Amino acid sequence: MRRTRFDTAPCPIARTTDLIGDWWTPLVLREACSGVRRFDDFQQRLDIPRASLTARLDRLVDDGLLRREQYQDHPVRHEYRLTRKGAEFYPVLAAMWRWGSDWLFDADGDGSADPTRAGVPFQLVDVGSGAEVRPLVVDETTGDPIDVRRVRLRRRSPRPAP
Repeated sequence: MRRTRFDTAPCPIARTTDLIGDWWTPLVLREACSGVRRFDDFQQRLDIPRASLTARLDRLVDDGLLRREQYQDHPVRHEYRLTRKGAEFYPVLAAMWRWGSDWLFDADGDGSADPTRAGVPFQLVDVGSGAEVRPLVVDETTGDPIDVRRVRLRRRSPRPAP
């Protein structure tokens, strides 16, 4: 089956989906954000086929989310380090974490989304305090939580020609 590309679509969600829309890429980025740098460590932690991992790492390097740094000459081996662009993807992963922990770990089997009863086996915690972190997407200008009932998409006015 041929993959539909969205890398030139006029929508930021479509372009982001083009980049991270397969099931391995967000997991590779999750591991990179957790400090994993070496191919064998990614492969072991994710149990991903080597060819799939190679393709994902190459794409993330090509698109500027990771950079490849050689750490060994014989044989040549590289580490994969987050770039600023890659590190700034972390809030997207955190939002996915929040939604997944609220809605996909139903401890009682009743369809509830009570995070205090969720059966999530891990927590996000603050490095300094050790307190649990509960990600929330907010408007940068107001600090208010983003709410689908209060936000609409609007086409920008065309920019004047220079």
